[in-house]
Amino acid sequence: MLAVRSLICKPCPFLVKSQVASLIHTSANSYSSAKVAVVLSGCGVYDGTEIHEASAILVHLSREGAEVQMFAPDVTQMHVIDHGKGQPAETESRNVLAESARIARGNITDLAKLNASNHDAVIFPGGFGAAKNLSTFAVDGKDCSVNKEVERILKDFHKARKPIGLCCISPVLAAKVLPGVEVTVGHEEEQGGKWPYAGTAQAITALGAKHKIKEVTISCSALMKWC
Repeated sequence: MLAVRSLICKPCPFLVKSQVASLIHTSANSYSSAKVAVVLSGCGVYDGTEIHEASAILVHLSREGAEVQMFAPDVTQMHVIDHGKGQPAETESRNVLAESARIARGNITDLAKLNASNHDAVIFPGGFGAAKNLSTFAVDGKDCSVNKEVERILKDFHKARKPIGLCCISPVLAAKVLPGVEVTVGHEEEQGGKWPYAGTAQAITALGAKHKIKEVTISCSALMKWC
């Protein structure tokens, strides 16, 4: 649903389908044998990773022959949401790394151990966890802070001119830590509900990023293509 494009270029190929969408540094060759880091933020759309997006990313990376390693920060979630009721579970507390392990089937690594030199690209699926656990955007908006490991990773991959993919709300992470980055969340107006999170574009601009109005399609919403 969101997309980021970088101002830096270098070849590195790949196509992700589904309603994901965000790129910094990209290209369109074969992604076979590429080592891709996927950063999770918990398990469940309202307090962690959007599972559909994570699954779509993993499926398409697998089809392209990429070698995937999943990571998550070893921190406590902002809160726990009962997804059946859509309400906070006041007495519960969960760990982001432990929850992310559900999606990774246990094969998860502490985000502190992610090194840009060991991977060809990094992808952040969406879900409110990006705005609650990887940053404080859900609470603080443009005045948010970003998890120190997330900030390090984004800056390191950006400096190394390697692809960064961000989905759904995740582009706000890049908007906060990469000054002047060009980002798209689709449109800046809701257009009768077609773009329900269009207001995020204003927050992204307030963070100092450049917002680009862009159509995002379900069949090919995240084409990593180098400038």
